Amino acid sequence: MSTESEGYKADQIQVLEGLEAVRKRPAMYIGSTGEPGLHHLVYEVVDNSVDEAMNGHCDKIDVFLHSDGSCSVKDNGRGIPVDAHPVYKVPAVEIVMTKLHAGGKFDSDTYKVSGGLHGVGVSVVNALSVHASVEIHREGGIYKQSYKRGIIDSKLEKIGDSDKHGTTVRFSPDDSIFETIQFDYSILKYRLRELAYLNAGISISLSKEGGKSETFMYEGGLSEYVSYLNENKTKLMDDAMYVSGEKDQVQVEAALQWTSAFRENIHTFTNNIATREGGTHLSGLKTALTRTINNVARKRKQLKDKDPALEGNDVREGLTAILSVKVPDPQFEGQTKTKLGNSEVKGIVDTIMSESLTDYFAENPSDSQLIISKCLQAFQAREAAKKARDLTRRKGILEGGGLPGKLADCQSKDPAVSEIFIVEGDSAGGTAKQGRDRATQAILPLRGKILNVEKSRIDKILANTEVMALITAMGCSITGVEGEDEEFEIEKARYHKLIIMTDADVDGAHIRTLLLTFFYRHMKGLIDAGYVYVAQPPLYKVTKGKKLEYAYDDVQLERLMSEFGSGYSISRYKGLGEMNAQQLWDTTMDPNQRTLLQVTIEDAEAADKAFVELMGDDVQKRREFIEANATLVANLDI
Repeated sequence: MSTESEGYKADQIQVLEGLEAVRKRPAMYIGSTGEPGLHHLVYEVVDNSVDEAMNGHCDKIDVFLHSDGSCSVKDNGRGIPVDAHPVYKVPAVEIVMTKLHAGGKFDSDTYKVSGGLHGVGVSVVNALSVHASVEIHREGGIYKQSYKRGIIDSKLEKIGDSDKHGTTVRFSPDDSIFETIQFDYSILKYRLRELAYLNAGISISLSKEGGKSETFMYEGGLSEYVSYLNENKTKLMDDAMYVSGEKDQVQVEAALQWTSAFRENIHTFTNNIATREGGTHLSGLKTALTRTINNVARKRKQLKDKDPALEGNDVREGLTAILSVKVPDPQFEGQTKTKLGNSEVKGIVDTIMSESLTDYFAENPSDSQLIISKCLQAFQAREAAKKARDLTRRKGILEGGGLPGKLADCQSKDPAVSEIFIVEGDSAGGTAKQGRDRATQAILPLRGKILNVEKSRIDKILANTEVMALITAMGCSITGVEGEDEEFEIEKARYHKLIIMTDADVDGAHIRTLLLTFFYRHMKGLIDAGYVYVAQPPLYKVTKGKKLEYAYDDVQLERLMSEFGSGYSISRYKGLGEMNAQQLWDTTMDPNQRTLLQVTIEDAEAADKAFVELMGDDVQKRREFIEANATLVANLDI
């Protein structure tokens, strides 16, 4: 028997009381102690106010970022109760602020629906704050209590009279727990704006002391949300279709609008929580769309009896939709707990959406004509894409039977240590091949600029030589090839680092943008997995005699100029071809010295709008963007 096991005794069993457990393992409650976890504190408090709003007791929420680093959230709800709890014999607000799993959300009479049912929200915020306070306007009085690191610092006291009602929570995140305690205005803005869209008529403001202030309030709710997402797209219908219904205490709300785009853009929510992995409510929506549009198309004879039925991808091409459900007892699944699992919700959404869609198509014949024509075009393109894919498979491309002739593969077969550099042109490709580490680094040169996939259907994409070379080299296929099945398989990726290495000029930036558009639309799983990077070649070479240094930005250049003093010369690199193989290795490819920028998607909505605006069909919007930002460009090559 191991002597180590004999030391495992009762006195080694630790019991973490109250909020101590939160401070010991904060990531269990808020996901991380980095920037996402920090902002989650704000969302937890705001969600309490939104829950008041969803239940008809609040219509104004104010978030304020103070200059001392604290944040306050104020609402005009009922105010947290201040009377003594019948069991604990202390003010109810004290229980809410200091006890886990305490709150009114467990009582269906108090809250029919809420964003969170775990009851840990504001107490967790309190636990992870150096200082926190709550001020309540209720029943004619103003009440206040303060806390330090989750522990009561002062008793609840009445500090004045008031004819108002509501709650203000102010907190200062603990810098001994969080990696950063600086709130990012833009991150908070996206979530608060989203909440305002999801809860029509509620005013949500965000202000920064000494800085900007914005208020989000949308009477049109989801319809306005869809209009916002589609503002740079060509719409097939003037106004978004709005759906609202309730069955078995499940509230369903949706807005839909078809555009001329080639991709769907569907966002789903449950009790204001973004369900990015979808779930039963999304399944219900998809089923209703496919069945209803097929029925209408056959009834109108746009789809003949002998024709095969339209598939899900066909009817959703170009669709922008927001689906929001309010569920009394939501059950979440998936790795990130953002997939709705309630089985009954699928049928409820299906029923409500089917009835509303059928009515809409009957009442709007011209819109339905355009939408069904769009679906039929998508069907034809899918069939063409299928033929193109079958052809390439017969040639052994998509199944890995052959790799692109231009690819200089690495020797390693282990994806975890293998990386592929995507370079522009054969010249830079040749230099990269000479300078690389053959064991782990593959080189794929692209000839010219790849296809702009934002403006292309899948059949045209699969016919493009450069795109096919990318697909083949990675080995994991792409999304959006046929039917309901998305073929992308991240586990088949041949490299776990895909590095875009282009020239530091306008053409290089354009190629980089085209590549990122392709990866975002058709290989987004690579970005989600953290596999996509952008190489950072140096912009300048500074020499003095035999001494040579590289500068990657103007700040570094200024520092080097100061260090060199005088008698130095500066060369501005415009292309990778200006470097020899050794220089390219030393500056851009050597894992021990290079700088790589990892491509991430912090906000999918913003990314989608950016790609549509900058790479889509609306030339006027692109011109307006250029005019608005032209003065902000540095190092412009003309």
